[in-house]
Amino acid sequence: MAKAKSTVKIKGAALPNIPWEDRPKGHKEIIWRYSGNPIIQRDAIPSSNSIFNSAVVPFKGKFAGVFRCDDRSRKQCLHAGFSDDGVNWNINPKEIDFAWKDKETQYHAGYDPRVVWIEDRYWVQWCNQYHGPTIGLAWTKDFKKFHMVENAFLPFNRNGVLFPRKINGQYVMLSRPSDNGHTPFGDIWLSHSPDMNYWGKHRWVMGRAGGWQSTKIGAGPIPIETSEGWLMIYHGVLNSCNGFVYSFGAALLDLKQPWKVLARSGDYLISPWTNYECVGDVPNVAFPCAALVDPPTQRIAIYYGCADTVTGICFSHVGEIIKWMRKCNIQK
Repeated sequence: MAKAKSTVKIKGAALPNIPWEDRPKGHKEIIWRYSGNPIIQRDAIPSSNSIFNSAVVPFKGKFAGVFRCDDRSRKQCLHAGFSDDGVNWNINPKEIDFAWKDKETQYHAGYDPRVVWIEDRYWVQWCNQYHGPTIGLAWTKDFKKFHMVENAFLPFNRNGVLFPRKINGQYVMLSRPSDNGHTPFGDIWLSHSPDMNYWGKHRWVMGRAGGWQSTKIGAGPIPIETSEGWLMIYHGVLNSCNGFVYSFGAALLDLKQPWKVLARSGDYLISPWTNYECVGDVPNVAFPCAALVDPPTQRIAIYYGCADTVTGICFSHVGEIIKWMRKCNIQK
């Protein structure tokens, strides 16, 4: 019997050259991993100890991104990179030099970036350091020169993720207020800004649940606008007898009031199963930071950090994820 075509509509430009590999024969999971994983090894540039939790976007018919490259002193660094196909990457060995006049609040180290096109430029969000972790913001038009603006929030905060357009006339960002350590707690919040400078009107989005998302949760890639709502891929953490385990699932947020959750997966999409996800500097981590989507075909490619060491990619279809999420929905 032929599979019914999804009626979900996705907003955005077509991306026919999206990185892609067809679902393996007999594979029954919603998401499947790329057979060539990891696509970025830990030593892809001379200075790196590890390259993971990074963000990519379409750029001039090809692809560009900002990458977390922890160096061999174990400083957390951000580097720009380019790719023809979204799989094979040329990462600049020089750390990004953010233009910013305020030496006190400037970029000192950064990790877990996200990147999104809004209006006329690409915005970078990352975990900056200013008396503890906070959300750094900068913009670029060419991935060569980056202009930093004010940090978005007071410390301590992580996982800043902008929506790809204004909602009700304001910029909107997800984040996870936290502490100064390896946070053993955390819910997802949403904040508004008229100018990318002053942030307020904070709203609670959703909290921890059981199982794979019982310890803390955080937004992942840039939310995807669909006819059903904003599709948010997010990570969840389980505190096991062997330490933290990072998996990821999905939620659907209201288009006009995105702090309102319409559906949320009780099951995970991916949990660390493979060697490159289970073994590394931090074992048992699958951490999504970017997603590419081709609206006409509903194909989605999700980039994720593996064991805080290397970068992987996995695939699915947006309509399938939403259908699956509704079946295992725990949102009441």
